[in-house]
This record gives sequence, structure tokens and C-alpha cells, in this order.
Amino acid sequence: MSGIKSLRKLQFGRQADSDSGDAIPATTIWRGTGTLEDARDLHYIDEDVGILSGTDRTNTSSLGAKLSLDATPGTYEQFPHILEMNIKAATPASDSGGGSGYIYTYTIPTTAGNTVKPYSIQGGDNQQAEVANFMHGTDFTFAGEEKKEWMMSSNLFGRTVANTTFTPALSLPTVYEANFGQTLLYIDDDSNTWGSTLKSNTLLQASLKYTSGLIPKFTADGQLYFSFVQTTMPKIELTLTFEHDAGSVTEKTNWKNETPRLIRLLNQGPALTTPGLYTYRSIIIDLAGKWLKFAKIGNRNGNDILEGTFTGRYNATQASSGQIVVVNELSSLP
Repeated sequence: MSGIKSLRKLQFGRQADSDSGDAIPATTIWRGTGTLEDARDLHYIDEDVGILSGTDRTNTSSLGAKLSLDATPGTYEQFPHILEMNIKAATPASDSGGGSGYIYTYTIPTTAGNTVKPYSIQGGDNQQAEVANFMHGTDFTFAGEEKKEWMMSSNLFGRTVANTTFTPALSLPTVYEANFGQTLLYIDDDSNTWGSTLKSNTLLQASLKYTSGLIPKFTADGQLYFSFVQTTMPKIELTLTFEHDAGSVTEKTNWKNETPRLIRLLNQGPALTTPGLYTYRSIIIDLAGKWLKFAKIGNRNGNDILEGTFTGRYNATQASSGQIVVVNELSSLP
């Protein structure tokens, strides 16, 4: 039978941090879309042997895997999988206020690299499943706009792609979507703390692009796939679209004056079963840094808007570049 698109599937398995990279069985289904790519370098070899059309001599000089997780509504239960592969492997903390929430904290690395979580990922359809091992994140985007959900996407790389069969009998995980309209924006001086000054009635659109700085290193180590993952400098860019109001004009002035800022995006979704320190499922994005640029005044539906691009960087006053916190009711990621 030919493959059927509606029977495609992506299944994730969380490998041990010190794993050799061998693929493991999947433990959860990804509620989104995307297909695996075998990124091996197979090429013809040029040679002068008197054959006008060239010979069929080929060689595979390296192995690799790629996966683009397509943009899909962000959820409190599955966004952490992207953060685990891009920023760090987090240990969830139970709510110290006695609530039913679990708190996952993803601190942006500063003086040393974080330990990220490698994944085995199965993908395919009813015709054939494949598995990619030792998958890490190249980057992710978390973007939202008025009247829609936050959307999450990510690009991943891994060691190999091989035919497999799907791990059977996995249940669809329960997820809750993060809606953009349920987000609050705070902007503060770096002498203050994150989340002190609420900016109301101004944020129209937001896009966070995080480039992990994780790169595959191919050394002469007896294998065609990469030997290890090297940590390099991460890049953090947040683009915010404001109403052209007094608040956005103030931030444009802060850009001109090169003033450090603290930005918090606080999204709160469905209520937790039992409230504690947190009452709602939440995604909290805290960034330190400066505005890099402001675009010229634009318009949307006849009113003026202002778009600013903020770069996350280490702030000495806070001794931090920021973090992303996710609150859900999972005691561990499946």
C-alpha cells in the first residue's frame, strides 16, 4: 500500500545525556508535523578515465540526519521537548506552594555550556518508518500574533537515519494550547527585576528566535557520523510589534540611548488542578539585553505601529542573560 499523509507520525524518545547515540524506543507522540531527512553526503567521484558520461563510482563520506519540526500551536506539555534539545535538560521542580504544577526552568547559558537532552525520533507513515538518533536543536522559533496561538517550530540535527518500525501502542498525549491573547508584556530597567512594569494595550505580535550554538563536530574517530556536539555562542533575537504609543516611543528612545532592558513575556493558560505558587499553566520568557534596531513607523488596519528587535545578552546587574520557564502538570517529560 502506498504511504498516506494522514498516517504520518513523529515519535520521540529521550536518550540518556551520556548515551553513545544508539537509537532508543519512542515514549511519546509529537503533536505536530515534519518529516525526517537523511543528510548523508553521497557523491560521484570525478575521474579522467575516457568515459564521456562519467562512471557510476560513488562514495558516502559522512552520515547525518535533519528534521524541521513545522510550526504548530505551542503547548505547555510539548514546548519543553524543543527547549530540552536546544537550551538544556531541565529537572522539573514541584510547586513549593503545594500546587499541582511542575516547573521546568531553562536558563540561558553564560559562563559554561548547558547539558542538553539528545532524542531519538521516529518518523514516517504506513509504508515505512525511519529513526534518527542523537538529535539536537539547531534553533527554535516561538512566535505569536493577535487572535492566534503562539506557534513553535525547531530545526534539529542528528547522526544517522535508518529504517525501523514505530514503537507501538503509544497514546496521544494531552496538551493545552498557549494563546497569544493570554500573554502579558513587562519591560523594566536592569536595576529592577523582571516582571515589575506591565505594558498594557500595546503588544500586537512577537517572535523569539533562539539559535542554540550547538554544532556537530566530525573528527577522525572511526565513524562516518559526527563524534560529539560542540557548544558555541547562542544567539537570541526577540522581535516585538507595538502600537505606536507612548510606551513604544519610550523604548525607541532606550534604543537610541543604548539602555539595557529586561523583558518578560508571561503567558498564562488553563488553570492547574490545584493552585500554588502558580495558578495557571504558564510560559515565562525572561530576557536581558538591548534593543538592536527599530523599524520605521508602519501601519496595521489604518493605525500606526512600531517594530523593535531586541537581542538577548548577558547583563552584569542581573548576572544573567535570562531564562524560559514552563509550568505544566507533568512530573517528568514522557
